[in-house]
Amino acid sequence: MSETVLVTGGAGFIGRFVAEELLRRGHRVRVLDSLIEQVHGQVDGSALLSPEAELIHGDVRDRAAVATALKDVDSVIHLAAEVGVGQSMYEVERYTSTNDVGTAVLFEALIADRKRRVVTASSMSIYGEGLYRDADGALVEDADRPNLRDGLTQWDPVDGAGRPLIPVATPEWKRPALSSIYALNKYVQERTTHIMAAPYGMEGVCLRLFNVYGPGQALSNPYTGVLAIFASRLLNGQKPMIFEDGEQRRDFVHVSDVARAFADALVLPAAAGGTFNIGSGQDRSVTDVARELARAMGRNDLAPEIVGKARIGDIRHCFCDTGLAAEKLDFRARQDFGAGLAVLAEWVADQTATDNVAAARAELEMRGLVA
Repeated sequence: MSETVLVTGGAGFIGRFVAEELLRRGHRVRVLDSLIEQVHGQVDGSALLSPEAELIHGDVRDRAAVATALKDVDSVIHLAAEVGVGQSMYEVERYTSTNDVGTAVLFEALIADRKRRVVTASSMSIYGEGLYRDADGALVEDADRPNLRDGLTQWDPVDGAGRPLIPVATPEWKRPALSSIYALNKYVQERTTHIMAAPYGMEGVCLRLFNVYGPGQALSNPYTGVLAIFASRLLNGQKPMIFEDGEQRRDFVHVSDVARAFADALVLPAAAGGTFNIGSGQDRSVTDVARELARAMGRNDLAPEIVGKARIGDIRHCFCDTGLAAEKLDFRARQDFGAGLAVLAEWVADQTATDNVAAARAELEMRGLVA
């Protein structure tokens, strides 16, 4: 089934891969993107995309631009969003306006110009802390770390008796625990999609993305994915900066796998009405990831700098239970992590990047967001 698909935010890191995957499958692609400098730098937007994709330079909050972008398309992949947990905690209006109001504008336009399906990008950040198991084997959905500001050295959540909780893969049924404005925004985008789609005869799907990496990330954006931040530091001869003790665990999924998930979620009947985790199903410590990237970039001399402080809004462990996506979408990550890092390192070697990490950290500390 070939369709004309609108991809909001389609000139961004993930959006470009999604657009290419859709084109490869025979779809026609239109992109709506505001091309903000923090993400894209000062570039010609058309140079970011295949010439086969149509680009509309516009903001998702602009009703006229959205109406124009929706004209004569069959389905929508909604990626447009401000991205960054730390920055969301002080640029609250900007994040909420783009992410929540932008989604509202899109769905108001869809009332008058309905489409077959809308697939919205959500985030693992909505879980807050991932799922845990206590020493007695009981699952714990509401793990918390309330004492980060007290300068404690116990980074892992504990139960009521002070025993460490054991992190386990997080499934979609875990209750949200919204610990940042960005997480709140993504949850609102999810709920808006499901609340608005069905009553107006559309199919809504949400994909909760875990830590996406790959070539094409915004290396000069200090609020982007952690691997891009590490790559920027290493490229500039600086040590990767890691908060807490570096043993927090995450799930890293390659952008090509994510693009495939969006293209499948757009058409598979079993996806309709669902919310799915999209990750690799493998967890790694942030320190191990920093060291592996340094090796891939030939910078073994730059060992990670362990900060020993926490950012307010950060979580300790969260990694992906992929069972539902495997069952309903037949999704399994294909990209080997080591091979994916090698490709990323090769791409980074040809880039230039401004290292803004220290400035971003200073901004957070000035605002009392680093414990």
